[in-house]
Amino acid sequence: MLARFRALALAGSLGLLASGAFAQEAAIRKNLAERLPNLPKIDEVSKTPIPGLYEVRIGTEILYSDEQGNHILQGNLIDTRTKTDLTEARINKLTAIDFASLPLKDAITIKQGSGTRRLAVFVDPNCGYCKKFERDLASAKDVTVYTFLYPILGADSSAKSKDIWCAADPAKAWRGWMIDGQLPPKAMGDKCDAKALERNLAFGQKHRVQGTPALVFEDGTRVPGAIPLEQLEKGLAQAGKRS
Repeated sequence: MLARFRALALAGSLGLLASGAFAQEAAIRKNLAERLPNLPKIDEVSKTPIPGLYEVRIGTEILYSDEQGNHILQGNLIDTRTKTDLTEARINKLTAIDFASLPLKDAITIKQGSGTRRLAVFVDPNCGYCKKFERDLASAKDVTVYTFLYPILGADSSAKSKDIWCAADPAKAWRGWMIDGQLPPKAMGDKCDAKALERNLAFGQKHRVQGTPALVFEDGTRVPGAIPLEQLEKGLAQAGKRS
């Protein structure tokens, strides 16, 4: 009898907690929508490790709110005990791309050394940071690089991407342009099927690739922007352990 009473009491407590959490989420959604009409649609409201502080997710953007949506914060939440950036970890999880889902047939494949490690990169041929990164990337050992041409900087980017993709040796044309400044030969007519570029744009937009270079490691981790060779090697090593 006592055990049954305890079970009923526990179930009642859990029910109250659940209803309370639902009410707080509803209050946050309602108040933020009414008070900040220009705020995009909220995708998710969830508790954080801090009592009374809630994560408000809009796409892959993270905000923080109190229980009533009276105040919101924008910034990174740091666990000082472990030195962990909880906001960064959450965004990394949200933006991760399953490497197996990448349409590798639409990428330029460059094998360096044994090619045992793998990296995908979304790049624009007119991106200065991409050129800087390509020079460092060319020095990385034992990596297969899948280069997804992602022309988002204008019409000339699209034209250059097509010329590179349609070259007799796309990998040579890509590195020749990015590292040595050698213009690729012009793609003539419609003989080359360059629809891979359209598919790359669609894939990138679906996964919110908003700038170049954008790196995807084998474990799905994404890194926006150019990184130095030392950081690249560290990322490749960590991805190899986790994948």
